[in-house]
Amino acid sequence: DVDLIFAPEVEEMYPTPSLTSVEVARMTDHLCGPFRPGHFSGVATVVAKLFHIIQPQRAYFGEKDAQQLRVIERMVSDLNLAVTVVAVPTVRESDGLAVSSRNQYLSPEERRSAPILYRALQAAQQAIAEGILDCGEARKRGLAVLEQDQSVKVEYLEIVDPEEMQPLERITGPVRVAGAIRIGTIRLIDNLLTAP
Repeated sequence: DVDLIFAPEVEEMYPTPSLTSVEVARMTDHLCGPFRPGHFSGVATVVAKLFHIIQPQRAYFGEKDAQQLRVIERMVSDLNLAVTVVAVPTVRESDGLAVSSRNQYLSPEERRSAPILYRALQAAQQAIAEGILDCGEARKRGLAVLEQDQSVKVEYLEIVDPEEMQPLERITGPVRVAGAIRIGTIRLIDNLLTAP
C-alpha cells in the first residue's frame, strides 16, 4: 500500500539553475559512465535532494542497474545519510530479458533479439563456473554470443569488482558480469553477480 507519493514538478526541484552537484568518483569511470557522460552525477544529485527533502528510512533501487545502485549506496555511505538502501533483485521475462520500461519500445523483431544480452552474461558466468578465472577469456565467451546477432551493437561486456565497479583482469572472488547493448535505438543493460 502507498500512503503518499511525492512527485514534484521540475520547477519545484530546480527553482533556479543549480550550481551544486554530487559526484561519486571512480566507480562511474567504466561501464555506463563513458556512454552517458554526466548521467551518474545527475542521478546522485537528484537522489541526494530527494533524500534530503523526504528523509526516508529506506530507499529501493533495482539490481538491474547495478552501477547506479552502487553509486547511490556509496553516496549514502560517504555523506552519512540516514537512509538504508535496499537492493531489489532483477525481475525477468520468461526468456530471461530483464524487465525494463524500455522493452515496450522494442519492435517485435528487436524484442526477439533482446534476450541475447542475458544469454551472453550467462555464457560468461558459465565460463567462470567452469574455472576460467581470466576475465578476458570469460568475456570472450559472452561476446561470442553477442556476435551471433548482427542487429546487436555491443557497448560493453565487462567483468567488474561488485563493490567498486572497476574492471578486473583476474577473478579471485565474487564479480559482476555486466553488459550494455543497443538494438535499433534502444539501449539495454543487464548484469549477473557470480563467483568462481
